[in-house]
Amino acid sequence: MSVIYLLLTISILVAILFFIAFIYSVKTGQFDDSYTPSVRMLFDDELVKDKEKSTKD
Repeated sequence: MSVIYLLLTISILVAILFFIAFIYSVKTGQFDDSYTPSVRMLFDDELVKDKEKSTKD
């Protein structure tokens, strides 16, 4: 029974460490997307053409 308590404690500690690492990476900008806005303008015309085609049908 003590093994279950040990494994439960270790798993909670690992989950907390991953959560802290996730929060840290979000705050430092690891998930900021700097590539998509520069490429989005290249595909805007295609999106407008697709919308016009779907409204005409």
